[in-house]
Formats: sequence, structure tokens, C-alpha cells
Amino acid sequence: MDHDDNFSAGTTTADVETAPVTVIVCSSCRDENGSDAHPRAGALLAEATRAAARDRHSIEVRTVECLGNCKRRLSAALLRNDCWSYVFGDLTVGSGSDLVAGAELFATSQDGLIPWRGRPDSLKRGLVARIPPLAVLKDQI
Repeated sequence: MDHDDNFSAGTTTADVETAPVTVIVCSSCRDENGSDAHPRAGALLAEATRAAARDRHSIEVRTVECLGNCKRRLSAALLRNDCWSYVFGDLTVGSGSDLVAGAELFATSQDGLIPWRGRPDSLKRGLVARIPPLAVLKDQI
């Protein structure tokens, strides 16, 4: 099976078990103009992401005050237990559906990685970091 293919022929997303994914949106992010208007662009992105995730029980949307990725403007992270975590930047207020699409790919991933194939372009271009789960670290302290 190709690393990016999580489904064999004839398998649908309904046939694949899903794992819970948390989408964390930076609610204090400003828009591309640096506007200090309220609600902030990050809060609007969080609202759009919640709306896109409605009725998707394996996806939880949460907010945080700051992800510290200010140079890349609107930012969000995708987390799944015991899997790699992802941080994205250069998002827009309209990126909520992209974050949910990425979360759905992540939730059904058999190897705990978000596959490249099928990932929305904003999540390909906007990838800031991929952070390993502690169990993957090989050096001993």
C-alpha cells in the first residue's frame, strides 16, 4: 500500500474506524493586515471550523489564546492521541472546512499521519511543523 493511501480498493470512509482528533485554533490571531479588530480573525476561523465540524463526532474544535506562530498569521493545530501533531499557518478566516477535511483524513489514518494525498492545499502550503509523539523519540535520557 502506498504511504498516502489509507484505503484499499472498495473500502469507504464509512468502513474505516475513526480516532478522535482535536483541532486547536489560535483565537488571538490577526488577519493578513494585522488588524486589531474584534472579534479577531482567529476567533472567526474558530467559529467557521466549529460550523464545518458540526455533526462530526470524531472532531473536537478548541481554541487557545496564542500558538506563537504570529509571523504565519492565522494558525491552528491538529492533534490525535499517540500520533504526530501538526501546526499550520497562513490560514484564512475561510479555512475552517480545510481544517475539518484535514482532521477527517487524520481521524481515519491507519498510520497516525495526515496523508499528503487529499490534504487541502492550504494544509500543504501552510504546514509549519509536525511534532512527534513522545513514544517515537529514540534517545534515552
